[in-house]
Formats: sequence, structure tokens, C-alpha cells
Amino acid sequence: MSVAMVQARISELQREFALLAPARPTGGATATQFAAAMSAAALASSAGAPVGGAGAAGVVAEQAVVRTAEKYLGVPYVWGGTDPATGLDCSALVQRVYDDLGYDLPRVSHQQAQAGRAVEGGLSAARPGDILAFGHPVNHVALYVGDGRMIEAPRPGLAVRETAVSATPVAIRRILPDVAAGTLGPAAVDAASSTTPTAAPFASLFARAGAAYGVDPALLAAVAKQESAFDPGAVSPAGAQGLMQLMPATARGLGVSDPFDPAQAVDGAARLLRDLQSQFGRVDLALAAYNAGPGAVLRYDGIPPYPETRQYVQRILTDLGQR
Repeated sequence: MSVAMVQARISELQREFALLAPARPTGGATATQFAAAMSAAALASSAGAPVGGAGAAGVVAEQAVVRTAEKYLGVPYVWGGTDPATGLDCSALVQRVYDDLGYDLPRVSHQQAQAGRAVEGGLSAARPGDILAFGHPVNHVALYVGDGRMIEAPRPGLAVRETAVSATPVAIRRILPDVAAGTLGPAAVDAASSTTPTAAPFASLFARAGAAYGVDPALLAAVAKQESAFDPGAVSPAGAQGLMQLMPATARGLGVSDPFDPAQAVDGAARLLRDLQSQFGRVDLALAAYNAGPGAVLRYDGIPPYPETRQYVQRILTDLGQR
């Protein structure tokens, strides 16, 4: 760790002594606007656009942040803590939630108050998943969940909780990409394999799993779009679950303990697609096996004659620019 990093952490700890007081500061000016995190660089293509409402894909991504944050409710506040098994402080909570979704944020609160893009217009302009920063200098951060409420790791003696936003944030920062209504299509999927992978929901997870298992991130994104429309809470009539629509038995076989956890689901699906591509030697056959099962592909010595499976394969290949 460099001297600059040590000094930054010391300054952060000094500021967080303010958390020992029951009340939280409300004054101060908005933090200087600059991209301090990897996510900001990935979102550079939309940095000049106005920060407004979200379309269907954006709402799904927002819900994923809220659901992920809810997993940590009840974890005790521990000053400087980064392990949910023992406790988290405010900035560790924010960092961990976004890390679970494939975003790399800075560790300390004053840097998180500069990550992503500024949201102008106060709390009325905030969207679920936005980072709320408090204090001048910034000494506390929380995640907005909508309806004037937030999830925070508050202070010693308390646990991660959902509570009303009772103080005025000095900064609101948006990490998620803005996805306009109606743009959930091939352009969003193509972006998953571009130099700005976070342009599609969960694309950082697709990029990470793709690199680990040798699967095209764009293929993972296209499968997620077709399977669940990027909804990590989706459940099909047949019982398939989560972002990648894994059947419970398939999830267990892949070691996925929670198919509704996007990170686990993408990791498991990437391994499954890798194995299916290795078994059948072609992307279209691997997709058919993902949809209908390997047995059906073997039985028909190709894509099964099921209309659903044929449409499934064709839609994904079209999204990938293949025929």
C-alpha cells in the first residue's frame, strides 16, 4: 500500500469518528465531479447524457442492487470492517454490493462520493441503486432504495438496516448505466463485448465469467436477455430460476447454491455453456442443449424440432450477428 493510500485511509477513519454521534451532518457542498472508479470509465460513453429515468433494463438493474443490498440487512456495523461474516462499515457495504454485481468501486466513502456520475436535482431525482453521500467532508454513504428510503451500515452498536433518508445528501452518484426505455436489444448485447462492457445490465459479470471460462461475454449477455430479460428474480413456469434460468437440479450440479444471485448464476451458466460447446463443438448446438437439454440434441443429432428451441437459438444468434 502506497503512502498516499495510507494517508487517504487515515483521513477516512478520522472522518468516520463522526459516526459515533447519533445525528448525521447535513451541510456541505456537492463533491467535485470526476470519475474515480473503474465503473466511471466504463460508463464514459453516457457521461455526457442527462441523468434521468430508467427504462425496463435499467429498472431490472436497479432492483438487482436493492436485492443484493437486502442480503446484508442485519450484518453488524464494524468500523473498518469488510467481511460480512464479522461486520461492515458504510463504504464496505456499498463496495461489496456493487462488487457482487461486477462493479469495481473505491473502498472509502469520500471516493465513492466521486464515483460514477453526478445526479442533479436532489433526492427527487435519485433512482434505486444510487449512492447517497453525507457530511462535509463526506463521512457516510448509503444506497438509495426508492420512496425516500436507503440501506446503510449506520454506526457502532447498530446493524445494516433500511431506513428513511432523514438528512440531505451532499452528493448523489449513479453507478448503473442509464438504459432508455426500448433499448433492450442487440445494441445492448453487442456492448457486452465492447470496450465499455457495463453498457448492458450485469455485463461486468459476463466479462468476468467469460474471461475465466473462455466463453464470449456477448453470448452470456444474449442468453441472459433471452432467458430472463436480465431479471435476476425471474422464475419460469417450469421452475427455472434467476438471471440465467437455471433449473434447481442443474444449479446444484454446477455448485450454484443461490441461482437468484447474479454472480453465481452467471458463473454457473458460463461453465455450463463452456462444457456444452466442448461437447457439441458448435454454438448453435450448445444453445439448443442449454434450452432443451443435451439429451434432446443427441437424440435428434442436431437442434431439436421444437419451435421454442429453434426460436430460442435463432434469436440469440441474431443478437450475436450470426445466422
